[in-house]
Amino acid sequence: MTPQITWTSWVMIAILGLIWGSTFMVIEFALMGMTPIWVAAARIIFAAPILAGFWAFRGKPLTDTAARLPVHYLIINAAFSFVMPFCLIAWGQQYVTSGFVGISMSTVPIWLLPMAHFFVVGEQLTLRRMIGVTTGFIGVLILIGPGALRLGTGMELWGQLACLGAAFCYGIGAIVMRRLPPCDPIALAGALTLISAVMIVPVAFAIDGRPALPTGNAVWALVVLGLVPTAFATLLRVYVIRTAGPTFMTLTNFQVPLWSVFLGMWILNEPASATIWLALALVLLGLGISQFGALTRLFATKRERLS
Repeated sequence: MTPQITWTSWVMIAILGLIWGSTFMVIEFALMGMTPIWVAAARIIFAAPILAGFWAFRGKPLTDTAARLPVHYLIINAAFSFVMPFCLIAWGQQYVTSGFVGISMSTVPIWLLPMAHFFVVGEQLTLRRMIGVTTGFIGVLILIGPGALRLGTGMELWGQLACLGAAFCYGIGAIVMRRLPPCDPIALAGALTLISAVMIVPVAFAIDGRPALPTGNAVWALVVLGLVPTAFATLLRVYVIRTAGPTFMTLTNFQVPLWSVFLGMWILNEPASATIWLALALVLLGLGISQFGALTRLFATKRERLS
């Protein structure tokens, strides 16, 4: 299926950028009252019945739709789109700032573009895309340069590697999702979160033991994490990937670091430096270069409809 990029695609990508950019700030509050793997599990456990219930409310059995999809693709997708990245992010965020986590997500195109070139029709790796992604990533490197967004803990390196590993998982998940046969995106989201919930609970028990009851701000943080960036954003993510393609989905990864750094500085008083503004300019430049073709086609189509 050839990707179809419309104005709706751009609106959804902007909403996803804001939601995911603020997610890591909310995780900071959740980690104050719960261990990291259980934070990841709570997100999925909360979102799964919401998505499945929404599908059931429409009067369509979720099992009928899921049964038509390859089981191995569903399991792999659940692992790489939910279980592994959620666990890696929550664990890594114990040792790095929320701003750094957001920046790590901008590396998804580095892993995704080469894979999409070989496994997704219509997502060939062009020179312009490579230049755009490289330019944006240089901005990220400047942003996380010496003294920027550092906490100085002994486990910081492992936290950084965990966050980068989560970005790699998201890249694989996007490719697998794109290769699934056509199906309703809501049914797919419900099936994936239910499978993820079954997978992550034993992992959480094995790593963190029995969960403690969260208190205070952690309770509200977990509710927000399950409802907004997990349940609602999952619906948008699946729809964007299935309609506009995984490479277009990477636009969120250029927005996420901007929102995460800004909110981290503003609300959490996280450290940052003046180089943020230079990095911001480079990220936006890379964004424009890598998506120049899509922008041109989008506005050309819009003009044709108006004429």
